[in-house]
Amino acid sequence: MPQLSSVLLVDDDTTTNFLNQMLIKRLGVVEHLHIAENGAEALQTLQQACEPVSATCPDLILLDMKMPVMNGIEFLEAYARLPRPWQQGIVIVMLTTSLLPSDLERVQQLPVAGILNKPLTKEKLQALVDEHFGATPLG
Repeated sequence: MPQLSSVLLVDDDTTTNFLNQMLIKRLGVVEHLHIAENGAEALQTLQQACEPVSATCPDLILLDMKMPVMNGIEFLEAYARLPRPWQQGIVIVMLTTSLLPSDLERVQQLPVAGILNKPLTKEKLQALVDEHFGATPLG
């Protein structure tokens, strides 16, 4: 598979971040892996990784919905206001355990490529990579 240059995991659950990080590393999906524990940290990470736009700017953001400080919807609203060059080529996928119909409706109006139910698995990651980055089997 064409290795993604960078992935940003955004989740307040350190265990989820650890497990997703291990899965992504084991499958050899990415060169640079960033982790943020809330939307505000994710925006700071984007600012550091994408200014100027470089290989460390994420190709993919896996975003949790329910987080303290700044949740997934608030992050997406702030992300939509970022400079266009930062947004180009970044695929954002909401990774969540449940989604209220009102949240789902709001998310569909924001710059998100899809929604996946937790946990992230090899099969879900493969489908995501196939859809957005070209089909090549993962590790």
